[in-house]
Amino acid sequence: MNKTISILMVGAGGYGNYYVDALLDNEYTKDITIAGVVDPNPLACRNLDILKKMNVPFFTSIEEFYSQYEADLAIISTPIQFHKSQVCYALSKGSNVLCEKPVCATIQDALAMLKAQKETDKLVSIGFQWSYNEAIQKLKKDIMGGVFGKPLRFKTIVLWPRNEDYYNRGWAAKIKDNSGNWILDSIANNAAAHYLHNMLFLLGDSMDTSEYPKKITAELYRANHIENFDTVCAKIITKKGVELCFYASHATLEHLDPTFQYEFENACITFHTGTDIQVRFKDGSIKNYGNPDEAAYTKLYNTLDTVRGITKSPCNIKTSLPHIICINGMQESKRNILDFPVNLVKYDSATRTVYTEGLNDILKDCYDNWTFPAQIKIPWAESGKEINLEDYTYFNDDIS
Repeated sequence: MNKTISILMVGAGGYGNYYVDALLDNEYTKDITIAGVVDPNPLACRNLDILKKMNVPFFTSIEEFYSQYEADLAIISTPIQFHKSQVCYALSKGSNVLCEKPVCATIQDALAMLKAQKETDKLVSIGFQWSYNEAIQKLKKDIMGGVFGKPLRFKTIVLWPRNEDYYNRGWAAKIKDNSGNWILDSIANNAAAHYLHNMLFLLGDSMDTSEYPKKITAELYRANHIENFDTVCAKIITKKGVELCFYASHATLEHLDPTFQYEFENACITFHTGTDIQVRFKDGSIKNYGNPDEAAYTKLYNTLDTVRGITKSPCNIKTSLPHIICINGMQESKRNILDFPVNLVKYDSATRTVYTEGLNDILKDCYDNWTFPAQIKIPWAESGKEINLEDYTYFNDDIS
């Protein structure tokens, strides 16, 4: 494609601001035009004045835009419950799509999106940004090539405190919206979704596939006054028999950026935010792969190049299915989300953050020892049941 790419922004506030920043400021996007913006609250867009000076039209719904205009690419950065309907509608109107992560709320909706994508033969990229990163791409090629031997077990931890403002957003940590649409917003399906997805993505058999989970057991907790969980400890066994341990919380006072350790027969791969991914081989040699947090807009640039016919997106709807299966499996594993004991739940007035006393140490200890709170008999801990995820195509409605 040599012509200018016309882009529809669906959601220009919130995370959508970053996409608008990139479209306006980067030399890489000089051959694009913003055909329109769909946002019921355009005041949340920090580039509103610039877009208006450019005579970019604004709309309150995606249907309103497509009744008057067309777009080569729709960038969808809206709450989770709108992903399925908006992606499918944009596809039906002839647009390619870049949809922010997660793909949607349930596996059945994701499969419906995949069907719509196949019927239209258009591109749908999903915005798990690590999947587009050069360091992750190089690492995955070497994993696929057997450089490290057989994968054995992976673990990831993220402790990201979130204050009252985070949970004051209308759909934050909600299970369903007022219309009955699934949201399933949680730390595992939103802020830390990248790092759960990455473990599955790196185990995929090709550069645009992810490994499927076979079974999952989860512990789900909350300290905040929310519907869904703010803390998760999950054990996933993949179809290849690799054990994945995932620990994430918004209910700690301590901040620990994404950290992982991936063990193979012949090497151990480690990362902590701010450093490079490092591989230490059993013979003592070390190899660095770079920083997976660099070039955050790569997902946008890759999608534009895929629309141009220059490259191929590494992260599409099918790539994202294993992640949403894990999310649905977590919710089914522990339907009755446990509240942390009242005497342990504290409030930090300086940061306006609710946290659980001692939780950060417990989660770090579990991470270090490949174990879980219920397993080490923490008094408040309770494990969920093991959920079989083989041939999983429908999220059970009983949770709500």
